[in-house]
Amino acid sequence: MLTPIRGYTAIGRGGAARRPGRGFALPEAERGQEPAAAAPVASHPGLIGLQEGLSDTERDGAAQRRGKALLEELEGLQLALLTGRIDPGRLSRLAQLAGGESGADPALRDLLRAISLRARIELERLPTAPA
Repeated sequence: MLTPIRGYTAIGRGGAARRPGRGFALPEAERGQEPAAAAPVASHPGLIGLQEGLSDTERDGAAQRRGKALLEELEGLQLALLTGRIDPGRLSRLAQLAGGESGADPALRDLLRAISLRARIELERLPTAPA
């Protein structure tokens, strides 16, 4: 059950002034309690759980698609550097692709690490690299 928030007032069109001392406050029962410890990331069924549910073949397929996309973006970046017109969207896509599924196959994983490393190096070399 959710605990209602007390002390909250909506500001109307007239711009009603806030009364001092009437801000957000925890209910009396929660004030003396210590904050709960953060749950470890592995206990959340997010991306980690999704990856664990994929078969090795599916992981390798995703890794191959990522590798091909990385190579295409690197090739496009190479052409952009030669013409002097670098697309910020390409840099963003390259940055996103640099991290991702590496696959279950050790040889594929090593290959993707090398391609990802090349992508990160190219991003760092450019003065307009995304943060």
